Amino acid sequence: MLSNPDTFGDSVKSAELGREHRRLQPVVELAAELEKSEHELAEARELVSVDDAEMAAEATLEVERLEARIADLEARLKPALLPHDPLDDRNAIIEIRAGTGGDEAALFAADLFRMYTRFIERAGWRRETISHSDGTLGGVKEAVFKVSGEGAFGAMRWESGVHRVQRVPATETQGRIHTSAATVAVLPEAEEVDVKIEDKDLRIDVFRSSGPGGQSVNTTDSAVRITHIPSGLVVSQQDQKSQLQNKLKAMEVLRARLLDLRVAEQEAARAKMRKSQVGTGDRSGKIRTYNYPQSRITDHRIGYTTHDLSGVMDGHLEEIIEALRLADTEDQLDG
Repeated sequence: MLSNPDTFGDSVKSAELGREHRRLQPVVELAAELEKSEHELAEARELVSVDDAEMAAEATLEVERLEARIADLEARLKPALLPHDPLDDRNAIIEIRAGTGGDEAALFAADLFRMYTRFIERAGWRRETISHSDGTLGGVKEAVFKVSGEGAFGAMRWESGVHRVQRVPATETQGRIHTSAATVAVLPEAEEVDVKIEDKDLRIDVFRSSGPGGQSVNTTDSAVRITHIPSGLVVSQQDQKSQLQNKLKAMEVLRARLLDLRVAEQEAARAKMRKSQVGTGDRSGKIRTYNYPQSRITDHRIGYTTHDLSGVMDGHLEEIIEALRLADTEDQLDG
């Protein structure tokens, strides 16, 4: 397929096939290694029963080594043969919103925003702001941004849900621990072919962009609010310079949310059949608690705990994400 002349003229198809080739290459190598080891095992077993005692003893040891090697290869190959979710290769749109807890929730949302920004930088991906609304005391009311890079959605998808923090707020004078929360939604970037949106299903309103305190920041109706009538989804966008740019950004987010609705329904159906711990499709559930007094982070979906809170908040999410990915793989194998 990659050598097909028709592929060269289609950059999207070419990139897609290139990603698939890179994904399958390790699987092919594992399968070849397994076939080679099985062939060597068959030869070693034939030597176990020879009359030469020394050679038979060596062959017995070789049989044991190869059997252990084959078991390891099979264990690594089995998850690699699971159906690959093509959405995992997509860019991601991430929405962070302050939840319950007032100023402290907005401060925690800002902490999550910094955490993801550092993780994204470490992964070598690119972050593009779609909209950003500051809270008081340096907090964040809402941040929506796109993450561009290979496998961005596949890695970030596990972050969807309610993140809860337990700590003494900067505004607390008596040292009491408060609990507040922020919500994170991670959406796969949608292409126009994924979601068909009819013009008749949209209501588009325009209004003047407003800054902190509600004051108008320009004299034209450049801000856009799009309502998708069948689903009831509403997307507002005012961070771009023109009405057209705001509309394009709002449509990008709307497509991603509509695709996410479909994905969530599929995950919920899949989880119902498999009693999945991770992919439940419920984006409103509490997924993780960040306990500052004990420097502890617990992911409630898989019972994972780490005491490297400062490292995680500095963007070192790799271990948590890998644990969640592994749990989902094991769940699929069991199912």
